[in-house]
Amino acid sequence: MHTPHQSPVATYSLAHYLDYKGLTHTPPQGEVLICPGINITLQEGCTGQNCFQNLLEQIENITSSQVLSVNTVTNILTMAFNASEKILDSSSSSVSPTELASYGNRVLKTSEKLISTLVKPTDTSDNVSFALAAVEGQVFMVGPNVALNKIPRLDMTNSSVDIDLIGIAKNNDKGSAAVAFMGYNTMENLLKPDFFNTSNDTVKTMMSTVISATLPKTNNTKLTKPVNFTLKHIREFDPNGSLSCVYWNISEWIVDGCSVLETNSSYTVCSCVHLSTFALIMQTSRPPESDSLLDLLNLVCVIVGLVFFSLALLTFALCQWSPGVNNVARINICISLLLAHLLFLLTQQFLSLIRPQQVFCAAISGVLHFLFLSGFVWMFIEAVLLFICVKNLSQISSKKREVLSTGFLCVIGYTVALVVVVVSVGLLPEGYGSEHCWIKMDKGFIWSFLGPVCVILALNMIIFINIIIKLNSTLKNLNAEVSQMKQTKTMTFKTLAQFVVLGCSWILGFFTNGSKELEILFLILNSQQGTFIFLVYCVLNNEVRQQYRKCFSLCCGRKQH
Repeated sequence: MHTPHQSPVATYSLAHYLDYKGLTHTPPQGEVLICPGINITLQEGCTGQNCFQNLLEQIENITSSQVLSVNTVTNILTMAFNASEKILDSSSSSVSPTELASYGNRVLKTSEKLISTLVKPTDTSDNVSFALAAVEGQVFMVGPNVALNKIPRLDMTNSSVDIDLIGIAKNNDKGSAAVAFMGYNTMENLLKPDFFNTSNDTVKTMMSTVISATLPKTNNTKLTKPVNFTLKHIREFDPNGSLSCVYWNISEWIVDGCSVLETNSSYTVCSCVHLSTFALIMQTSRPPESDSLLDLLNLVCVIVGLVFFSLALLTFALCQWSPGVNNVARINICISLLLAHLLFLLTQQFLSLIRPQQVFCAAISGVLHFLFLSGFVWMFIEAVLLFICVKNLSQISSKKREVLSTGFLCVIGYTVALVVVVVSVGLLPEGYGSEHCWIKMDKGFIWSFLGPVCVILALNMIIFINIIIKLNSTLKNLNAEVSQMKQTKTMTFKTLAQFVVLGCSWILGFFTNGSKELEILFLILNSQQGTFIFLVYCVLNNEVRQQYRKCFSLCCGRKQH
């Protein structure tokens, strides 16, 4: 009997239900699965907690001795997980942690009850498997006449298990045993990683799908040796994080009896001395609260740097230069870093919109990789050109024509960066698209950027030191006159500015950990490369200043007329 507020539950055969799932019939008001000895109903639009609990109670009434078909089990599981997702969607903000844990326990219990019905007697060995959107499962059975010395590893999409089922079977009277292995793709919505209670205040992240392993219809369930689970990481691995193999104990995740046997950036092997429901949880330090003053300083510095990059490019493009002056490296440093800083700034400002578009985010990180690398390659080219200029000014023109033509420099400047990015994409395409749309830190992929940068910085430091030595020997020959002293100060400033232009100040980035002062200095210096280029090669250049004066005088003269 049903109340007037409830829609009647229509009763259908299993074949009719499957026809409905194939969209060959109009959906009935209620759904019913009927097979010998089973009558499970779920009313249409069931989103209430009572409705969901009623469905689980019906599933729990299935006796463990029954043997069901895979189709029957998967249909019931689909109904149960769809119902649980509807409840979470409709009342996500009102469900308490205690209720979530309770729902999780009920879903685990009913899932394990259902998968146990796939176990059937066998003399040798048999296996059954299924894969749904929310859950995967495998059952392996061995009998008294099994010819295997060891059962194969049970593999699922994101996990696998190695268990000595043959040894367990030998410890049973009938010489038979079965293992049921399940992987839950959405269970972390119920059994959240925050249920892992630790003394330290850390951020907990579920790094694997939740899995469970049981020995259904097996009398003696004592393990002969530890069970090894291989869990694939489903989220970006943080090398500084702490991984824990945990199992579910009614209301919390705990580590008793489980340990990390092996780990890398892709997967972790857990070893456990008992069977239960398992997961892999990573603990990381809580990120420091955002420093609004530092964020504002960063924004202002980057914008100022972009302005001076633009002014430098306009000056290089519009002013007339002496034939011996080679600005190709400086122009391309400005172009590469202007585009890189502008793209990075826009990405961070609109990160909440870009981040969900994973492909777009990965594409942006690849473009940033190319632009910053090409900027560093051009810094190296500028260092080489400057060294040649300081070493022998009389030979720079002929050298430039022989091996340092503009076309040759452009090929080197952009091809090296392009090759690095293409090789990186070929080796590890999933290495792009971190939380900030930059290169991911796992699998050492960040070295596709840091490696070339470290080499270039080391070479530029060597070249810069050689330039200082040669300039010092030149300055010693000057007489101590006022005008020459002024020239000496100008040369000293240009030399220090060149330290930034050549990117040598990026070395500070390796020493900023824990030091806000160094972080601010690093931020200011490396956002102002355009400023230093504009000052050294435009403002402090007599020819350019004269052209500025002519331009300003013409503009002022037109205004007066």
